[in-house]
Amino acid sequence: MTEAAQTLTIVLAQMTQAVGDLAANADAMRTVRARHSDADLILYPELQLIGYPPEDLVLKPALADRAARLLAELAADTADGGPAMLVGSVERDGDALYNIIALLDGGRIVATRRKHELPNYGTFDEKRVFTPGPLPDIVEWRAIRLGLPICEDGWLPKVSRHLADQGAELLISV
Repeated sequence: MTEAAQTLTIVLAQMTQAVGDLAANADAMRTVRARHSDADLILYPELQLIGYPPEDLVLKPALADRAARLLAELAADTADGGPAMLVGSVERDGDALYNIIALLDGGRIVATRRKHELPNYGTFDEKRVFTPGPLPDIVEWRAIRLGLPICEDGWLPKVSRHLADQGAELLISV
């Protein structure tokens, strides 16, 4: 971390999600952000914007379209100089659908990273509905080199080792 980034206040927002009620989930995130306006970063759960586990709902193209619009609106909210937001959502790229984390700050989507390790056991059925992302690159944010593994990415050493090798100074996982 550079001299300018000696202190970082991170709020971990463990929240209830309403699967498929993107507007309610976005409003709940806004409420948490308003309550913690002195933080630097608010970390929301995996797939918080669409609800978890989404199961077959994510196969409907309208869901990913709506998620993209709301993610852009949440990003615009960060233009007020308040806390940045790390938001779990989905992203469609052609026929591929990804489980993502998006860093929102300064009124824009600063970076997105796609989940690499997709679980497929117990209640998890991610390999059927999502495409695995590539090994993620680090994100330069406020003079810090962040690694952003998503859930299972942080449970297995491959992704974290890759991020550490790239010079990640802080790993933050939803």
